[in-house]
Amino acid sequence: MAARAYWTGQIRLALVSIPVEIYSATHSGAKISFRQIHEPSGKRVKYEKTVPGIGPIDTDEILKGYEYEKGSYVLLDQTEIDAVKLESKRTLNLTQFVDYHEISVLYYDKPYYVVPKDELAEEAFIVLREALRKAGKVAIGQLALRGREYIVSLKPCGRGMVLETLRYADEVNQASGFFRDIPDDQPDAELLELAETLIDKKTAPFDASEFEDRYAEALHGLIEKKRKAKGGKRILEDVDDEAGAGAKGGNVIDLMAALKESVGASGGKAKRKKAG
Repeated sequence: MAARAYWTGQIRLALVSIPVEIYSATHSGAKISFRQIHEPSGKRVKYEKTVPGIGPIDTDEILKGYEYEKGSYVLLDQTEIDAVKLESKRTLNLTQFVDYHEISVLYYDKPYYVVPKDELAEEAFIVLREALRKAGKVAIGQLALRGREYIVSLKPCGRGMVLETLRYADEVNQASGFFRDIPDDQPDAELLELAETLIDKKTAPFDASEFEDRYAEALHGLIEKKRKAKGGKRILEDVDDEAGAGAKGGNVIDLMAALKESVGASGGKAKRKKAG
């Protein structure tokens, strides 16, 4: 089944318009979802939409309300919200170009793949992609998606481009409030050299496929174990005393000895995956 476009519209650069489609570049992984269950009966807990003093109501009686003061609301239905006119609903107007390093990683939110909508759009799409690549720049604009207008960045990615939604300034906490109490000391030269050696030995190209969600795997194991148990009753697992003791300990760690042992134990450089 072909993927469904998340957004369809046009990228505009001055007087040039390029019809495009964007698709989500990510999807949910092996996330475990739970339901709330009434233990005595084994039945699922359900929730009804209710109004105090009235009781359960039908969903078609519900509107969206903005509380402008305590207990007072402006009511809007979905058709009124959808009718709000905003150019960025259908057009991504590229208003600025910046160097890659100018955007902090704190502002990046979610990536999307961008492709030309049809063959007629391919030439202009390729010109924009290669111009960005040659200039080493990221394009910036604003785009309305699912009820909200985002700042977005646009950059080349292989034969296509990647659009990433960005956070607004007031959505990012300033680092100074968290880092101010960390001393601005210079580390011991030998300790620093040992740490750099350890980093060098473990340096390898990033490959996301080499990592697995171990928490999801452990939950799957627990679920399967309980499924096979009689009546699915609670299973009390033994506590890992050794791991617990390590977490509780207030022992002073000899950093020099720990780093030297780590460097020795790490052996050679991290294995690099062979190109397939």
